[in-house]
Amino acid sequence: MIPAPSSLAVPAIVAVTGERASCRFLEFFTVHIRNPHTRRAYAGAVGDFCEWLERQGLPSIAAVTSLHVATYVELLGREVSAPTVKQHLAAIRSLFDWLASGGVLPFNPSSAVRGPKHAVKRGKTPVLAPEEARQLLDAIDVATPAGLRDRALIGLMVYSFARIGAAVAMKVEDVYVQQRRLWVRLHEKGGKRHEMPCHRSLEAYLHAYIDGCGLSDDAKGFLFRTIGRGTGQLTATPLPQANAYAMIRRRAEAVEIETKIGNHTFRATGITAYLKNGGTLETAAAMANHATTRTTQLYDRRQDEMSLDEVERVLI
Repeated sequence: MIPAPSSLAVPAIVAVTGERASCRFLEFFTVHIRNPHTRRAYAGAVGDFCEWLERQGLPSIAAVTSLHVATYVELLGREVSAPTVKQHLAAIRSLFDWLASGGVLPFNPSSAVRGPKHAVKRGKTPVLAPEEARQLLDAIDVATPAGLRDRALIGLMVYSFARIGAAVAMKVEDVYVQQRRLWVRLHEKGGKRHEMPCHRSLEAYLHAYIDGCGLSDDAKGFLFRTIGRGTGQLTATPLPQANAYAMIRRRAEAVEIETKIGNHTFRATGITAYLKNGGTLETAAAMANHATTRTTQLYDRRQDEMSLDEVERVLI
């Protein structure tokens, strides 16, 4: 049997079903799921489900029925949010689909199970006002490689609506000139490649960063990198998302921004600012590389200001 990747073990309830089931289980995570974040989330969801099945005394994964899945979903809904339940159910369905298509199971026992209803019309991502974003960018000391890097990274997320995952995965060659303007190439989720021209401010930030840190000759190297301890200089190691989050929190605290912002804040901030200045939802969706405008609407926080204004009408 093929060896399990590190941190991924075959649950006992699957292993007892046979070698074919074990192989198919591992293939689900290593072959079928390519995105590392999805793989990690699904592994956690499936692991919890298998542990629950074992506590119920089921002899093997082949003994699972729709009633077991429905009961698990019902119990899970008492402990976690509806979106989390839906994610867990999606992982379970996908796994059973994979096992059934591989001949391990005769059918998918979770296909008829429905998750909780959950409609989202407004995103939860904290958003900065344009003047706050401007204050944060202007306060960064660009006399150091770290400052040049941080301003370029934040500027990229604000002006190109880039996801943090796509931003930190960029190579130096993903910043290039076309039609006499600087463009960026983002490798988004699902292997999608997204290209767009730079805002003039972003163009200035990227030029200052790449030229100031001598990255031009390292086209295949990562664009955003860690800073060497004790040297203050860029390393060849790509900047992890966790480090980017810590940097953003540190920069926000330095200018006394009280909003608990994160990496995704700048994507939402850029989209909201674009729409407030007359941009269309359809174009914003294309710029953000969203499949539909429904997703983009979650980032549109213009109604926040309207709500704040209306609250002040309560004169007592």
